[in-house]
Amino acid sequence: MQTPWGEIAVCDAHVHFFSHNFFSLLTAQKAGLTTTGAIEALGWRMPPEEPAELAREWIEELNRHGVSRAAMIASLPGDERSVQRAVAAYPERIRGYAMVNPCAGDSLERTEASLAAGNLHGICFFPAMHRYEMNDSRAQALVGAAAAHPGTVVFVHSGVLSVGVRKRLGLPSLFDMRYSNPIHLHSTALAFPQVRFIVPHFGAGYLREALMLCDLCQNVFLDTSSSNRWMAYEGLDMRTVFRRALDIAGPERLVFGTDSSFFPRGWQSGTFDEQATALAEIGIGSAAAHSIFAGNFDRIFRSIQS
Repeated sequence: MQTPWGEIAVCDAHVHFFSHNFFSLLTAQKAGLTTTGAIEALGWRMPPEEPAELAREWIEELNRHGVSRAAMIASLPGDERSVQRAVAAYPERIRGYAMVNPCAGDSLERTEASLAAGNLHGICFFPAMHRYEMNDSRAQALVGAAAAHPGTVVFVHSGVLSVGVRKRLGLPSLFDMRYSNPIHLHSTALAFPQVRFIVPHFGAGYLREALMLCDLCQNVFLDTSSSNRWMAYEGLDMRTVFRRALDIAGPERLVFGTDSSFFPRGWQSGTFDEQATALAEIGIGSAAAHSIFAGNFDRIFRSIQS
């Protein structure tokens, strides 16, 4: 992709894979809501029933924008097989995440089985959504399951959590920000130094805490995804956020992402443009840009399970 540093590779560490099964699981949460009705209400394109076909659409979209690889998230617990089939179809282009809920009674068994089945590169925790802390023994057991498969990445959402699709469909969003502080990850990250942890959106409003965590735990990375609207809470801009993150974590622990999710909107090139501009304006060099936009992605996801 053409950038202020010339032609460099770009990988996206944060794409939601909104599969057909994802919508089936989502709409089952509200009586009378159908998949077709939900798609019409949202004004989105209906995803194909076969996950490999949705993966093909994403690959075509990434090709249009010159994006080399992307990590795709199964965005509800129970939809991990959709992402596994996407990875199976495009193993060189897609890395797959399963979402886990430690509070579910079968979470450990499901996670172990999913990782053993292959085609997963990571597991995602959303503590505020499911109401637990990352130092909870149930969460640590799932991290242990990931650690048993070397190279498996652990993604932990912190800070502000707002799921627009739930709001628009009238689904309850009973999130609890008491569980959103990235500091809760500290003891778990220390307990599993061999595991790479990713905190998205610079901590989504907990920038100070996320940077403290990075400073204390060298196995914690930050992803840069989304519009980062949380910056308004502290009067920050993208340049300042990048400066602070680079001062503490360095370019080796920042991973570019967009938080892209659905069609016809597709890949969020505006997020790339904004972040590339901010990084160019603060004067980072081409080596640091390569690390943030592609090199760190390939290093984090270097162990490909199939």
